[in-house]
Amino acid sequence: MGSRLLNIQRRAAEHGRLRTGYTQGNRPVRSATWVVTSHSEEHVRTAAELWGGEAEQWTPLNSNIAQWRVITKASSIEALITPGDPLNQYNEMWSAGGCQRRCDGETELLSRQPCLCARQFGEDWHTQPKGRVCSATSRFNVMLPDLSGMGMWRAETHSFYAASEWGGMVDMVLAGTDGKGFVPVTLRIEPRQVVREGKTKKFPVVVVELRGVTPRQALAGPMSTAVALDPTGARAVAAIEASRPDYLAMAAGALTVDDVQDVYRAAHAAGHLTDELVDALKQKAEGLKVPAVEPDEDGAYPAEVVDEPSSTNWPAVAQAGSAN
Repeated sequence: MGSRLLNIQRRAAEHGRLRTGYTQGNRPVRSATWVVTSHSEEHVRTAAELWGGEAEQWTPLNSNIAQWRVITKASSIEALITPGDPLNQYNEMWSAGGCQRRCDGETELLSRQPCLCARQFGEDWHTQPKGRVCSATSRFNVMLPDLSGMGMWRAETHSFYAASEWGGMVDMVLAGTDGKGFVPVTLRIEPRQVVREGKTKKFPVVVVELRGVTPRQALAGPMSTAVALDPTGARAVAAIEASRPDYLAMAAGALTVDDVQDVYRAAHAAGHLTDELVDALKQKAEGLKVPAVEPDEDGAYPAEVVDEPSSTNWPAVAQAGSAN
C-alpha cells in the first residue's frame, strides 16, 4: 500500500443528500418518502429507477447552482454504515448570513458561552417555535451500495426525537465494531405525532434500523464485507458458517468430560449453541463417563472413585457425563 499524508483527514467524497422534504417555489414541503439530491444526474436517475419518481433539475433556496433531485416513492432505503464514526450532531441556528450558533448541548462553540437556548428557555427549549431556538441537527453519512461511486450520502434531520435515537443506535453499533467494517442498515421515514398543550403535531422521524443481521452479529465485532453487502444472501450465510468453529470436531477430540464442557462453554459464549450440538455433546460426555467400580470379594475397592465435577453453566451436558 502506498503512503498517505498524515496531516490530512481522509474521507470519501460526498455524492449528495438524502432529504425528508423539498421546496415548491419558496415554500418548504415535508415528504413522506425520501428525496435524493445530487450534482450528478447519473446518481439521481439511478435512484429514480430504484425507488421511483422522476429525475428533475432543481435549484436549492439561496443558491444559483442547479442540481438534480428525485422525490422518490420509497419511505425506506438500504444503506451501509461505513468504518469510523458516521454521525455528527450539534444544536444549530442558521440565517442568511450563515451559522449563528453551534452548540454541543452544553457550550455554544462560536461564542464559548454556556448553552444559550437552555439558559433562556430551560430544559424544554426544543419545544419553542423554529427560528427562536437552535435546531437539533444530525448529519449521518452512509454509503448507498446500489448507486454508482464509492462516495458518501448525507442524511440530515433537524428532529429532536431523531437526534437521540440516531445517537443511541450508532453508539451501540460502534461499541460492537469499534468503528471497523461496514454495517447494513435501513433508513426509514416514520410518521409520528405528539400532543402538546392540547394540540396534535404530526411530523416525520428518520429511523435507523439494522438490516438483515441480528444484534448479536452486529455487536460481535466487525463483520465481513460480504455479509454487510448481502446480509440475507447465500454469500453471507457461507461467510457466517465459515467463521464458525467446528464444535463437533472439537468434541470428537475431547478426552475427558471437562474437555466436552469447554466446547459447550465456547459455543454458548459465541451464541452458536443449538439443540443438535447439545445432543451431540451429551452423547460424547456419556461415552466419557467414569464406569462404575465394583468391590472385590473382600469388599475392597481397587482405587478411590471421584465424580466428575458438574457446572451450572452446562447442566444437560454435565449431567450426562457425571459418574454413577
